[in-house]
Amino acid sequence: MRTRRLAARWLIPVQGPPIEHGALLIDSDGRILAVGPDVSVPRSVDTPAERFDDAVILPGLINTHTHLELTGFEHRVPEREFTAWIRRLRELKATRSSAEYVEAARRGVAACFASGVTTIADTGDSGAVIKALVEAGGSGIAYQEVFGPHPGQTEESLAGLQARVDELRPLTTDRVSIGVSPHAPYTVSGPLFRAVSDWARSERLPVAVHVAESPAESELLLQGAGPFADAWRARGIPLPSPAGRTPIRWLAEHGVLSERTLCIHAVQLDGGDIGRLADSGAAVAHCPLSNRAHGHGDAPLEVLLESGIRVGLGTDSVVSVGLLDLLAESREAAGLAPSLDADDMIELCTLSGARALGLDSHTGSLLPGKWADCAVVRIPVNTGGTPAEQVVASGPRDVLRTYVGGKEVYRSL
Repeated sequence: MRTRRLAARWLIPVQGPPIEHGALLIDSDGRILAVGPDVSVPRSVDTPAERFDDAVILPGLINTHTHLELTGFEHRVPEREFTAWIRRLRELKATRSSAEYVEAARRGVAACFASGVTTIADTGDSGAVIKALVEAGGSGIAYQEVFGPHPGQTEESLAGLQARVDELRPLTTDRVSIGVSPHAPYTVSGPLFRAVSDWARSERLPVAVHVAESPAESELLLQGAGPFADAWRARGIPLPSPAGRTPIRWLAEHGVLSERTLCIHAVQLDGGDIGRLADSGAAVAHCPLSNRAHGHGDAPLEVLLESGIRVGLGTDSVVSVGLLDLLAESREAAGLAPSLDADDMIELCTLSGARALGLDSHTGSLLPGKWADCAVVRIPVNTGGTPAEQVVASGPRDVLRTYVGGKEVYRSL
């Protein structure tokens, strides 16, 4: 790749104040060489340059939770009650071939790029997303899911996960890594949680888990009751024992929580859970629009942030929300944490997400030495509001360009 220079009306580095008439110089290795006022960033007649008037250059957005293999299933699951929704989605997934999953993942990655997202943390069981991400020159973590609610399945489920990771691991690059995802407390037994966590720790693999998402999940673990408990009894699966544990406490007692763990959703939390998350160093992928869509309630975002817990934003699957719009998630998040201003909202979508994934030394802000992951967003001419406020009010339709490691991966028509 050749050296490239980008300039715009505004540049938001995140780790530093907005720069009016800012510019970015990208080295041939895809990293940021210089950033600052346009007049101070070196230029050369041999360096391709683009200028975007009435636009903002900002770090590429970090989507900390997707299911891109489900692209194309939007509006196909009308059920809203969570356990019924899960059953219908499982039936729908069984109709898709391996090749169709890869094609769906490709469309999902392209949709992320078109919305200004440059780094993706995805969970799925088909193995399609890591292939699509690498093929597209993307960045992120593909968490391979594992299931097994019956303790008797532990050995078989773990062996299957290990085989799948061994198969996919050769696809990894310096920008795309693999992790593991013991799916959720209502699909994974305590022994399997411990076995997967121990193995992931020995292999230094990141872990993602859906946890504390719904009241039904809490009922299962606290009281051995509710729709998940009924489903387990019907299948002859022993209920979690002992009862009386919150989902976060259940993970803690099975060795799941660590600084390499991403807790997805984390809606049903009490004070003890907040303390466990903070003490363990685990991060949270906050998906406010999905939480609302399923009627799960609202995560205590402000308390999580005040407790120093790393929090990033995620869009979840298009089956849940119907769109991939991280800035819309930030606007929903601001309603849960009134102290957040537009600068904070952009940070949640960028550097905070990178921190939640342990990638902040490489991406999430525009600093020399970091990867040149950035988005160019159109802002209206002669309107009020700071550049950050105008970006937060925008949407995918306003994204003009997206670059990953300095390579253009999206250009608006």
